[in-house]
Amino acid sequence: MSRTVTWSKTITFFENDWHEGNVPIMGVRTHAAWLCTSVFDGARAFEGTAPDLDLHFARVNESAKTMGLKPLVPVGTWLDLAREGLKRFERDAELYIRPMYWPEDATGGAVRLDPETTRWCLALYVAPLPKPTGTAITLSPYRRPTRDSAPVDAKAGCLYPNNARAMTESRSRGFDNCLMCDLLGNVAELATANIFMVKDGAVFTPVPNGTFLAGITRARVIKLLRAAGMSVTETTLSYADFQSADEIFSSGNYTKVSPIVRIDGRSLQPGPVYRKARELYWEYAHTAQQY
Repeated sequence: MSRTVTWSKTITFFENDWHEGNVPIMGVRTHAAWLCTSVFDGARAFEGTAPDLDLHFARVNESAKTMGLKPLVPVGTWLDLAREGLKRFERDAELYIRPMYWPEDATGGAVRLDPETTRWCLALYVAPLPKPTGTAITLSPYRRPTRDSAPVDAKAGCLYPNNARAMTESRSRGFDNCLMCDLLGNVAELATANIFMVKDGAVFTPVPNGTFLAGITRARVIKLLRAAGMSVTETTLSYADFQSADEIFSSGNYTKVSPIVRIDGRSLQPGPVYRKARELYWEYAHTAQQY
């Protein structure tokens, strides 16, 4: 017997109207439902702010192009719909904002998608921001794919089963998340977020090398730290670099800026650089990104 799922408050703009709940948007023969050809993005609304909302909508349109879909919705239209949807929640609600594109049908066979059948929706739903209590991480045995083997430069649904199995494996060993490497053994990212480390007061983060999506929140954190006079270097990093780091923290849309408090058996404290990064991000969000 399948488990009954109780969804948080959810609204979705689909087929020219707003709907409540977990709206069925795909059928059994929909290309994306069984061949995983959807793309999406994830923005956040919290405390009356929605940081970099325009950049998330621009990225989902670029992801659609990468997947071979048609980006049917201009960024301005996405923004208008999001603002309309936000009014349907309390102003202080913590929300996830998820635009999606997917192909309905195939062309010339069951595998090759038909871009002319591209469909789209916009979902907003209650998703409380996790408290920054800290995450325990380890090294995953699974690797990130390369650009020539998967659409790693898109936020594509087909990439996430690999991340999910990495998370499942690390949790079976008592960890919350895991660092994933590229095929050469260099650290790429966490299974669900980008990663930073601090050594002797300087900040380092894996250089984008065609194996992971360099996130919008990641770019914002780098910009804010550099503007505050801190050294931030994008470079090739090994797992040993993280094992010996003074601080480790993550950036991502779902949790924003969060501390790592354990790597394997070594405990870490949320440090001053992490605290500065989170403080700068929250200040940015509340001064420039009100809705």
